[in-house]
Amino acid sequence: MRTGFIGTGNMGGSILRAYASSARAAEDTIMICDRSDERADAFLKDFPGMRRAETIADLVRESDLVVFGVKPQGMEEVLKEACAAWDPEMTAVSMAAGVSIAYLEGFFPEGTPVVRIMPNTPAMVGEGMVAVCPGSFADEAAVERAEAVLRPSGRLEIVPEDMIDCVIGVSGSSPAYTFMYIQALAQAACDNGMPPEQARVFAAQAVLGAAKLVLESPESLDQLRINVCSPGGTTIEAVNKLMENGFMDSVKEGFQAAVDKSVEMTKAKGSGK
Repeated sequence: MRTGFIGTGNMGGSILRAYASSARAAEDTIMICDRSDERADAFLKDFPGMRRAETIADLVRESDLVVFGVKPQGMEEVLKEACAAWDPEMTAVSMAAGVSIAYLEGFFPEGTPVVRIMPNTPAMVGEGMVAVCPGSFADEAAVERAEAVLRPSGRLEIVPEDMIDCVIGVSGSSPAYTFMYIQALAQAACDNGMPPEQARVFAAQAVLGAAKLVLESPESLDQLRINVCSPGGTTIEAVNKLMENGFMDSVKEGFQAAVDKSVEMTKAKGSGK
């Protein structure tokens, strides 16, 4: 398969790096197109078999699947250039927030398989969460092609597009909330005398371990919390203080703000050309 990446910034670059580092990529031809010479040169240095296209049209002509790692505000311009050279047998994968499948399909030739995805930044270490939304013409083969590129980034789940705003709140944006939690824990540890780098490791490993336990344990989240909270102990004291200060409600409100913004962005884009 010939795979093209348009845009190699934080998110597109994370998926590209994870895929290019995988065994599957050894069977693939990978081409990139990016306005940043610095970013492109870094990838070409790390992955000598990768090639850089001078223009978006050049990349499209030599690809079977194209991943659009472009910010929402730049999608229209990029889509117009890409579609001038597009073959409807090719598969398009878009990660732009607020850019619907209907909007994307309005640009591509009739019958083009479009797959909308919502990844998150932990993809750069192979622990991302990627929602996959197949478009009207994305058959099983097209979805499998997309998943082959995405799988090295982490976990994949197929969801209907009407769940994509929820996905943005629960996983797309949530690494930022989690970093804030880790930062607060680490800072509190520093305030109590722990060296900063050690505090960072303790806080991050605690979150990593808790997340792994959630994924591997059959117990409910409530029960997992109860298991740690011995009556009269230190943990229940901390949990009670967090509850008193509205911890759960604050997280829910942050989630909803991300969801509402996603809905607003999608409405602003409309449904096509």
